[in-house]
Amino acid sequence: MDLNPVRDKIDAIDREIIAKLNERFRLAHEVARVKAEAGLPIYHPGREEALMRKLTEINDGPLNEAGIRAIYREIISAMISLEEPLTIAYLGPEATYTEQAARKNFGAQPRYVPMATIPDVFAAVEKGEAHHGVIPIENSTGGVVIHSIDMLAETNLTIINQIYLSIEHCLISNSSLEAIKEVHSKDQALTQCRDWLARHLPHARQVDADSTAQAVKLAGEQSGVAAIASELAAVKYGVPVIKRNIQDVSNNVTRFLVLGREPVGDSTGHDRTSLILSINDEPGALEKAIRPFSSRGLNMTKIESRPSRRKAWDYLFYIDIDGHWRDESVQAAVTELKASCPLVKWLGSYPVKD
Repeated sequence: MDLNPVRDKIDAIDREIIAKLNERFRLAHEVARVKAEAGLPIYHPGREEALMRKLTEINDGPLNEAGIRAIYREIISAMISLEEPLTIAYLGPEATYTEQAARKNFGAQPRYVPMATIPDVFAAVEKGEAHHGVIPIENSTGGVVIHSIDMLAETNLTIINQIYLSIEHCLISNSSLEAIKEVHSKDQALTQCRDWLARHLPHARQVDADSTAQAVKLAGEQSGVAAIASELAAVKYGVPVIKRNIQDVSNNVTRFLVLGREPVGDSTGHDRTSLILSINDEPGALEKAIRPFSSRGLNMTKIESRPSRRKAWDYLFYIDIDGHWRDESVQAAVTELKASCPLVKWLGSYPVKD
């Protein structure tokens, strides 16, 4: 079979794609100029998600939705970088799941800066050292990240987007499975692999590490030590993967938040709003805090309590609801809440992704 005619058609399509991309870039530049004059942000997660939904609707295949999103993620990333190169702070070090989530959201173009702690991510954005920050907030099997919730209660930053990342844990070590005496990782990763470790490494000591990437570096330096981390971390630090997909639950997903200094965008019709509440120390106080949402048909997707750190036995409640802060029903619920709750703090509204 002569493939040259097929290759010629592909070459012609590629030339057309490049021409159309450059035309799109020029139009996007004009939009960015108008935004800049109006003081509007270049990065707009709500508009991006609306575009992704529209592209999915008009796609006839065979390219699937994941492929469409991956391609346009990089197109948008490249276009934003031409207008205002972004700096993204994330919970490091390099090759953590948080870095993977950040790159999934922002693409390859921004400058990514790893931070040692979650408070450092907040500080980098607050000081203007980074445009945005990315932090983990909860895992589908391991629960919430308490440092993130505590910082959200104290910061003036706003949640502007969320990212879901499927977590595939690997056992990484220079030693054989039989020779492993210690397993190092983040506490959440150890929790997510508890049953697997009990079956395959019952005598190995489990050691909490500051990050999964740090655990991989240590596993590469010391015999008898293994790490639980991503395959990306294993490749980056040159340590072999002993076993893949060792998480106890196959659909293991971590949710991350994108932080900014200002809110971005109006209601898209597919939004989530996060709040922090405090309630009075009296019977029925929590029920009073929930009623304004349930009575208006607002779905509460999460409620989590944390000590307020102001006085003993005083608690704050982190709440997620479906809807946007500017929706009439949400505003009505908040007005009712403020009549009975000492504190009602809006943390942000952001698009929900299917």
